[in-house]
Amino acid sequence: MRISERAQRAQASPIRKLVPLADAAKASGVTVYHLNIGQPDIPSPPEALKAIREWDGSVLAYGHSEGQRFYRETLAGYYRGLGLDVNSEDIFVTTAGSEAIIFAMAAVADPGDEIIVFEPFYTNYNGFSSMVSVRLVPITLSVENGFHLPDKRVIESRITQKTRAILYCSPNNPTGTVYTRDEVAMLAEIAAEHDLFLMGDEVYREFIYDDGVTHTSVLSFPEIRDRAIMLDSISKRFSMCGARIGNIVTKNRDVWNACLKFGQARLCPPQLEQVAADAAYKIPPEDYIMPMIDEYRNRRNAVYEALKKMPGVRSFLPEGAFYTVAALPVDDADEFCAWLLSDFWKVEGLKETLMLAPASGFYATPGAGKNEVRIAYVLESGALRRAMELLARALEVYPGTKA
Repeated sequence: MRISERAQRAQASPIRKLVPLADAAKASGVTVYHLNIGQPDIPSPPEALKAIREWDGSVLAYGHSEGQRFYRETLAGYYRGLGLDVNSEDIFVTTAGSEAIIFAMAAVADPGDEIIVFEPFYTNYNGFSSMVSVRLVPITLSVENGFHLPDKRVIESRITQKTRAILYCSPNNPTGTVYTRDEVAMLAEIAAEHDLFLMGDEVYREFIYDDGVTHTSVLSFPEIRDRAIMLDSISKRFSMCGARIGNIVTKNRDVWNACLKFGQARLCPPQLEQVAADAAYKIPPEDYIMPMIDEYRNRRNAVYEALKKMPGVRSFLPEGAFYTVAALPVDDADEFCAWLLSDFWKVEGLKETLMLAPASGFYATPGAGKNEVRIAYVLESGALRRAMELLARALEVYPGTKA
């Protein structure tokens, strides 16, 4: 029997593919510092968990395919508080940000059409595009300038008759880059001039750490009102990755109605999780989000300061999210990351090691990112510093480290 080409093309997760090696190390009594996956260790808001415990329904019934009205109204108020012109009719609630991206891709592109992305990008864009048979057209960015965008002509050179959209993420997963207003405005200009949709993945909106750095939403440009699509999620904002609640925001009724048809096919997004998300959005930022950002700023600084001291490592100070991509002085980062779990701790006589995500899986260009890793600084600062000490030692003893 033959499975589909779509299934054959689908990429295994670079974030999770080394899990068997990590499990084997743990079975040997080894502590593994997980810097491979963006799973926050910050407790979810107590108010959100309380809302679930105190839910007074007697039947957990189907809800509206577009999300419950009460939650969409709360979301609209949140976005208006950010200065964005959003009402509840512009919002479509999805089963996580993942479904938001899949629905958006499927709404704007047919099989064989193209969407421009900037690599390295969130690795699951590869999987999502495979599901809807859309081709990602990558534009490769560089650690040398902090993974900021190239000039307009470079982007326009990748537009073809099959191009339907540009997809970007800011603050960025996996690099931590925050695109400037001028950069996002350039993308908006290109979208308008070439009749493209512009899809902004804004999951890490609040995760910005330095004065003078600000987030610019794809919805900030009235001139692309009909072609702007925002993609969002509660997973990282409220440390609720398992709740699987995301959403799309668009003024384009055709796009919204397409998402409704897709959503009707899967019936509805999770119900109790919308109750929890609704409660989370009502928490004053100074009581939850702002202290969380302060904690991640300290973690960011701990990782960056350690990387700066490692010979041959090229990195930069990430401006947002809770990731950074670093170029290591190794011949193959995939092999190095596997070695960390299978051999490093044995060689050094240790009962601890670390797990990183090879960055090659965050690219669509074959061979790109071969010596890069993504580091998720989602552990408390003491654990992060120890993990960085282990990384520094590993680079000293790894057989594939370049002099």
